Amino acid sequence: MQVALLVPEQEWRQLLADVQRLKAMEAALPATPPTPPPVPDRILTVREAAHYMRLKPEGVRNARRAGRLFGLRLNEKEWGFRLSELDRYLSRYNRRPLDGPLPPAPSPLQVAA
Repeated sequence: MQVALLVPEQEWRQLLADVQRLKAMEAALPATPPTPPPVPDRILTVREAAHYMRLKPEGVRNARRAGRLFGLRLNEKEWGFRLSELDRYLSRYNRRPLDGPLPPAPSPLQVAA
């Protein structure tokens, strides 16, 4: 079943004029390049997070249990931590991260295997 809507002619012409005006305004705007999508945040295991934060793995687990550090459940047994969350924790508790580079992220093929 289709719905029919009756619009007075004067109102219809006004709507068409508004649409034409909006199209002209859109065409006059400068074309902006699309913004790139945000880079996904890297997820570190408990050991990698402990190494990055210069803590023992048990310290990372205790911080998560106490609610000072938020983690992601990777599976039934393991937890993961976003790098941005680790940086937030370090800045909040006035700690400094590891100076050297992080270990390389596993490739998607290694994760799937």
